[in-house]
Amino acid sequence: MKIFLTTACLAATLTMTGCASIFSGSTQTLTFKSVPDTANITITNKSGEKIHTSSTPATVTLKRGNGYFKPAGYEITFSKEGFQTKTVQVKATVNGWYIANIIFGGLIGFLIVDPATGAMYTLSPSDINSVLDPAQLSTTKNKGYQSLTVMLVQDISVDIMKRAKYITTL
Repeated sequence: MKIFLTTACLAATLTMTGCASIFSGSTQTLTFKSVPDTANITITNKSGEKIHTSSTPATVTLKRGNGYFKPAGYEITFSKEGFQTKTVQVKATVNGWYIANIIFGGLIGFLIVDPATGAMYTLSPSDINSVLDPAQLSTTKNKGYQSLTVMLVQDISVDIMKRAKYITTL
């Protein structure tokens, strides 16, 4: 009787769990950094709902799934005054531990537990580092005024650099 009870408990344990739920969980922590620091980040989900706002550097915990067999997806917008806004997509892909359900987790984990909790997905990328480009200055040619725009050499396109003339150095 003890052997039967032990075997039954072991079988129930193997069929009632989900590998991805156990090893990964239904949420994932992502880190956000930017150059320059203290850029504002806004995180919106697939429905367009704003779910988080803060400034960099930041660490945010997001859900992996968006419902039964529905992966989550997020759009992260970096913004700072004087710099161009940059948007990064975070997408969910199938987690390797979800596939392990075929061997260890059984059908319950494969068809019910991991898909329902969202643990079957992994958010990618998990570390988001964004370099914000300086905003382009607007010229006032249309108003009849002359202007001067100072730019770094690396911000000038190759075509314009080919036409540039060397003046002098200090």
